[in-house]
Amino acid sequence: MLAKNLRVLVVDDTIVYRKAVSDILAEIPGVEVVGIAHNGKIAMSKIATLKPDLLTLDIEMPEMNGLEVLAELQKSHTSVGAIMLSTLTADGSHMTMKALELGAFDFILKPQSATLQEGKDQIKAALLPMLEAFSHSQNASSLLGTRGVFTRPKTLLGKRADTLLRPQAITGTSNTTRPSVRRGKSEIVTIGISTGGPNALSQMLPLLPGDLGVPVVIVQHMPPVFTKSLAASLDAKCALTVKEAEEAEPIQPNTVYIAPGGKQMKLVASADGKNRIIKITNDPPENSCKPSVDYLFRSVGDYYVGRTTAVIMTGMGSDGTKGLQLLKQKGAFVIAQDEATCVVYGMPKAPIQQGLADIVAPLNKIAAEITKSVR
Repeated sequence: MLAKNLRVLVVDDTIVYRKAVSDILAEIPGVEVVGIAHNGKIAMSKIATLKPDLLTLDIEMPEMNGLEVLAELQKSHTSVGAIMLSTLTADGSHMTMKALELGAFDFILKPQSATLQEGKDQIKAALLPMLEAFSHSQNASSLLGTRGVFTRPKTLLGKRADTLLRPQAITGTSNTTRPSVRRGKSEIVTIGISTGGPNALSQMLPLLPGDLGVPVVIVQHMPPVFTKSLAASLDAKCALTVKEAEEAEPIQPNTVYIAPGGKQMKLVASADGKNRIIKITNDPPENSCKPSVDYLFRSVGDYYVGRTTAVIMTGMGSDGTKGLQLLKQKGAFVIAQDEATCVVYGMPKAPIQQGLADIVAPLNKIAAEITKSVR
């Protein structure tokens, strides 16, 4: 259910998608389609009069493409959000990463279905939770204005948004899952993240030193192809090496491994039992997610008892909560992103409320907390 009514402008150069997306939106209570546009230039001319809250925005269009629209929105219409329609191609994934860096809220894939109805069903299934998350988000409309850097004064339970919180400082939380193993210095960092993730990671990971000394394994909810583009984009910004994880590769310190989209990723022991290697599987989705944070977190807990730093960040849903419960029992140190800097305060919410987090930190403090935990 939407937290507030949304006015949406549909922007696409293909009449099939303009009609399909408009029809889908018209079926959703609380959503009003205020107009359509077949390129970015026309969309920009309509925004001032139609006053949409959100654009559904094709990336590849004549006259003015989706990236150019986002750049213009940053200048003059920062309160307008955007959900991109992307193609499952290398070019599409590269442009989508750029769109997310420019402040797009999220993206959905244009379906490759046999029938129009199947395609509409796929679009609706992807779009509805995004609209719900956008309507609930404190920060969705600030993404364009700040390029994802939340610098406006915000408070959390009377604290400034740049303040670290201990779990006991958060009303209604309790440490319901006590660690059963004494925690030592962490030897691995594992991160779960979803909506708002590419932008958040592009701010947080470059703050980690190149000599961090441990591997970092990440699940970012994304489809195939897109995780490779994400890794390449992050690698260009970071002192650490960032790559899409590959089957059977040994994990190395000072390297960030991103789970491949559409697959599950876990850690297993090497044949001699001395090292940990990446295992990529086609196991079923968990929490409707593939890759799944819970799936990765469980495997990390099997091999790094009392030596794990686990981080849960912005995203829809609750993927990661069960994995954190297990990690906490095995002595992990848990860092959760605070509500004030999450694009969507979904994935960190339950772990914070359950008292699983040792630290609740704003986005700009997470890297420092990770670094302290491994040293």
